[in-house]
Formats: sequence, structure tokens, C-alpha cells
Amino acid sequence: MRNRFSLFKVASHIILFVFCLFCILPMILVVSISFSSENDIVNYGYRLIPKIIDFSAYRFVFSDLSTLLKAYLVTITVTVTGTALGLLMATSLAYGISRKDFKYRNIISFYVFFTMLFNGGLVPWYILITKYLHLGDSLLVLILPYAVNVWFVMLMKGFLQNISSAIIESAKIDGASELRILFTIVMPISKPALATVGLFYALNYWNDWWLSLLFIENKNFYPLQFLLYKVLTNIEILTSMKSSYGIDVRVDLPTHAVRMATAILAAGPMLFVFPFFQKYFVKGLTIGSVKG
Repeated sequence: MRNRFSLFKVASHIILFVFCLFCILPMILVVSISFSSENDIVNYGYRLIPKIIDFSAYRFVFSDLSTLLKAYLVTITVTVTGTALGLLMATSLAYGISRKDFKYRNIISFYVFFTMLFNGGLVPWYILITKYLHLGDSLLVLILPYAVNVWFVMLMKGFLQNISSAIIESAKIDGASELRILFTIVMPISKPALATVGLFYALNYWNDWWLSLLFIENKNFYPLQFLLYKVLTNIEILTSMKSSYGIDVRVDLPTHAVRMATAILAAGPMLFVFPFFQKYFVKGLTIGSVKG
């Protein structure tokens, strides 16, 4: 039995190690390509170790540094503000529909879940935001549409349902209001769920470029993802013009390397943020799925 257990343990570690390699090697390959020259990529293909380290892709991306820094500032502002607002609204809504003594919780839960299955469509949504709410070309249009995510509300509801009702009843007996119970009792003991949902919100805001494509025309409000999307689109247009019409454009345009460099600039900051949430992440996902 001991030998069998040891073999199983060794096999499990080997499988996990191979799985980790499959996760890490693509990231190493992306970094390697971003530091490769276009000629090396064409001649030698993608390599885990670049033949010659070349910074042309990063020089191209950083050619307009002020615009890039402004895009980073917009993205950080939208991500921090949107995550805080989203957590507040999602937790407040989930707390209300998780309380068994709330009279209308079933009706509101059905209405919230219904919006996850059906919506009014893109055109009415666009008209509402631009013509009636007048949110176009502002930071608010990058924040408010994602402030209430039904899936995150349901995730928070599953966690909050496991909080003992005796805690809430004791607080009410001591004279605490509903807001005080929410902010001083429920939220502090919901850190795993808040960290998990907060990470989801942050990723949602950080990676978004769709709202900018629809509603943003002022370059001062370009977030990072949309700016990098514009850079890649411009490269593709210039390359297409050169190959199709013979128009004289830069022949040393680092097409493939720039794609990887933009991927690193876009995803890099979130890779450093994730480890700080890791200890809450698994607990936040699993604890709400067990009915207490």
C-alpha cells in the first residue's frame, strides 16, 4: 500500500509538472517573440530563446509614450473605480436577495436571472446610452455598463446564503441597521468572495475594449486595450497597403513581434495582481457552491 501510494504521488507530481509547463511555456514564448526581430521570426520561426535580442517592437509601441501612459492611467482609473463600484452594487444586491426574511427576494432573483438570459439588444442599448443618458465620450461609459454583472451577483448570493442567520439576528437585536450589518459584519466575513468577485471585475474592466470601440471618440479617453487594438489595426492596414498596392511604407515594421509586445503590455500588470488574490480565489469559488 505504501509503494502504491508513493507511485501515485510521484505520478501526480509528474502530471502537475507537465501541466505547469504547458501553462508557462506559451508565456515564455510570447516574451521571446516580443524580443525577436521580424527577420528572425520569418527565417527561424518562433523560438523559446530569441536568436538575437531586438527591442524594435517595444520601440515601436513606446514611440508615443505620452499617449501610452495616458491610456494606462485611463485603464487603471476605470479598473479601480469600476471594481469598487461593482463590488458595492453586486454585494448589496446579493445581500438583499440572499436574506430569507426579505419578502420580494424570489421576484427580484427571477428578474435578475432573467436579464442574464435575455436582453434588449445592442441597438436599443446603444441608443439608451448615447441619446438618453448622454454618456458617450466619458469615463462613465467605460464604468457603468459593467457595474452590475448578474453572474457575479449570483456568485455573491451563493456565498452570502451560507452566512448564519443567527449572526444577523444578533446584530439586529443589538440595534444595528441593515447598512451597518452589511458593512461591518457581512462584508468583513466575506473576504474570499469579495476577493474572487473583485478579481473578476478587475479582469473584466482591464481587458475591455468593446465599450471604447462603441462609445469613445476622444483619444484622451482611450483605455490601454483599445489603444493597443488601434496600433495592431494600423499595422495590419499598412502591411496590407504595402503588399496589395505597392505603397511605400516602413519595410522593417515588426508585425509579429509587436503583437506579442502588446500582449505583454496588456496582460502583464494583471499577472502581478493575481498572486495577491490567490489565497482567496479557490475558497471564494468553492464555498458558495456548498449549501449550508
